[in-house]
Amino acid sequence: MQHRKDREARIRKQLRKVELPPSPYDTAWVAMVPLRGSPHTPCFPQCVEWILQNQHENGSWDINDFGSSANKNVLLSTLACVLALEKWNLGQEHIRKGLHFIGRHFSLVMDEEIAAPTGFNMIFPGMLSLAIGAGLQFPVRQTDIDGILHQWEMELKRSVDGKTLAGQKSYGREAYMAYVSEGLGNLLDWNEVMKFQRKNGSLFNSPSTTAAALVHNYDDKALDYLNMIVSKFGGAVPTVYPLNMHCKLSMVDSLEKIGISRHFSSEIEGILDMAYSFWLQRDEEIMMDVATCAMAFRLLRMNGYDVSSDELSHLAEASNFHNSLQGYLSDTKSVLELYKASKVCVSEHELILDNIGNWSGSLLSEKLCSEGVQGLPILEVEYALKFPFYTTLERLDHKRNIEHFDARGSHILKTECLPYGINQELLALAVEDFTFSQSIYQDELLHLDRWVKENRLDQLQFARQKLTYCYLSAAATIFPPELSDARISWAKNGVLTTVVDDFFDVGGSKEELENLIALVEKWDEHHKDDFCSEQVRIVFCALYTTVNQLGSIASAVQNRDVKNHLIEIWLHLLRSMMTEAEWQRSQYVPTMEEYMTNGVVSFALGPIVLPALYCVGEKLLGSAVKNQEYSELFRLMSTCGRLLNDSQGFEREGSEGKLNSVSLLVLHSGGSMSVEAAKNAIQKSIVASRRDLLRLVLKEGTVVPRACKELFWKMCKILHLFYFRTDGFSSPKEMASAVNAVINEPLKLPS
Repeated sequence: MQHRKDREARIRKQLRKVELPPSPYDTAWVAMVPLRGSPHTPCFPQCVEWILQNQHENGSWDINDFGSSANKNVLLSTLACVLALEKWNLGQEHIRKGLHFIGRHFSLVMDEEIAAPTGFNMIFPGMLSLAIGAGLQFPVRQTDIDGILHQWEMELKRSVDGKTLAGQKSYGREAYMAYVSEGLGNLLDWNEVMKFQRKNGSLFNSPSTTAAALVHNYDDKALDYLNMIVSKFGGAVPTVYPLNMHCKLSMVDSLEKIGISRHFSSEIEGILDMAYSFWLQRDEEIMMDVATCAMAFRLLRMNGYDVSSDELSHLAEASNFHNSLQGYLSDTKSVLELYKASKVCVSEHELILDNIGNWSGSLLSEKLCSEGVQGLPILEVEYALKFPFYTTLERLDHKRNIEHFDARGSHILKTECLPYGINQELLALAVEDFTFSQSIYQDELLHLDRWVKENRLDQLQFARQKLTYCYLSAAATIFPPELSDARISWAKNGVLTTVVDDFFDVGGSKEELENLIALVEKWDEHHKDDFCSEQVRIVFCALYTTVNQLGSIASAVQNRDVKNHLIEIWLHLLRSMMTEAEWQRSQYVPTMEEYMTNGVVSFALGPIVLPALYCVGEKLLGSAVKNQEYSELFRLMSTCGRLLNDSQGFEREGSEGKLNSVSLLVLHSGGSMSVEAAKNAIQKSIVASRRDLLRLVLKEGTVVPRACKELFWKMCKILHLFYFRTDGFSSPKEMASAVNAVINEPLKLPS
């Protein structure tokens, strides 16, 4: 237990204050800045000293404390450190060892298959040319050096003009050339480069680019920026600063994705409050980076902050993105973040999000089909495109994200930015949390299995046996171990609604259905001789004992008697089911309004969701239950469910002689509407109801507590997944793998 607390404490510390690792590459460039008026004296001698003190035995400079295997990132850092020492005529032995390290691994530079930091093909050859010009000799074949420099010159020929294929100036290309300016030296117009200077004095928040600009073009604000970061970090600077907000939002995103955010709610609230303040001020730290801006929008909106999609208007068109630095770099992470942000739409008027969703989705699909995606797991992109966030079950997502979690967690810019071991801590806590949860889920499922047998529900021949599905929908969404009462309530009522639905559909006669309703109306006043059949006895007794038991638990949590409300919910459902049964018996064709008013109740989500609201740890007042907001949450959720069911089950229900919303639209149109057109109209209604539900769930300052509102949204997501491709609840194999993944199968972690 203590080691878990220690781990949580280390994560908390990182959430409060992001520790950025030193970048030998950026430190070397800062070390090359001369003191103003003294070109032969370093402005930042502490950076030079850090280089002298931090070379590895193998001759390299690397962010790891040990000399790791060579890669392009390490070669870039090592060459920059060698250049810095050569500039100040220091550390001849360090230089010799560094040159030999580069020589031994020079073949990596030419290997296009090996991942490279941003701008490597511009920066490394440019620095190589600078080193050769300074008289440094590399133990490398001249033909290899010539080959690298020739490629660089060809790239320069294409790029320095700043022309696109259409022959027009590209802002994205200009920004890129400024971003990699360390490798271009006197080939650039440094006054043009300074157009990209930010309010904090930096160029792109990059110490190396800012230092390179200062080497060629003195600027007070740029020097102030470098003074500030050297003062803050000492002799070794990070590869980007500030990166505080990006790192913190990324951590919040990771905590949510792997299911452990609830352990850090106060820290997350502090981060999101700060992000919201930055958002309102249009702070450069959020707004100047596409991925950070999109992530901030999504996380803030989904956590109840009032953020307008208007702030993303500059990205509404694909051409605007392509004309940015991230667009020029074809940065898949930025496109994916925009795609995910576009899905959290809460109004039909958010056309900006629609546009972003359209072009970013198309671009991601193209990338998957053509060159693939770089810097991101292909699975992550495929999954985002295949499963919109409103069709996912959290615990299923958590498992997938844990199993594919990048524990190294590096963020490759010009050089690798590796957080101090925090991702390993996140992964270890997530694994522990998920594994413990599974043991709870397995025990709960055994308890539910006994409950089914004790109540003889397995003896009802007409009833579908859906216990595992009912429990899956609970465990996969109301996942924290401590919310056992809510899961058990949800699952038991889910089983009972399935039994009652089948009883009304196929299992019961008119007399039996009327008998069941009369018994529920009597409740405690019923008599043992009141049952007209054994089927009615089994169904009612299961209802009676279970609702009483769950009512006692909910009443204890709420500190008031809520049992009568639970009985009312069931009575409301049974009467609506009887209405549908009478319609079918008399072949009555209801209006669409009649059908939907009754259908949102008869879809049977009331007994599943509403009692569980009492068990999620929030006080739900009687006045809130009677409030219009409560009714609207229920109506919107049930509308989604009813229409999804009707759309997917249209053929099956039609063959059984049942009417639903699709067939009613066709019938009432007088032949003017086809089945396809009716399905399209229903789909539009589903989208509108889902969007309105999300807006109400996310709205702050409402009478129904947020934790309770979340259950309506969770059920909406379950319905979208269950009806994603088929009438899922009638297709037993569809959910089998999901059941096993959440409840039974242990995590599969890479060895």
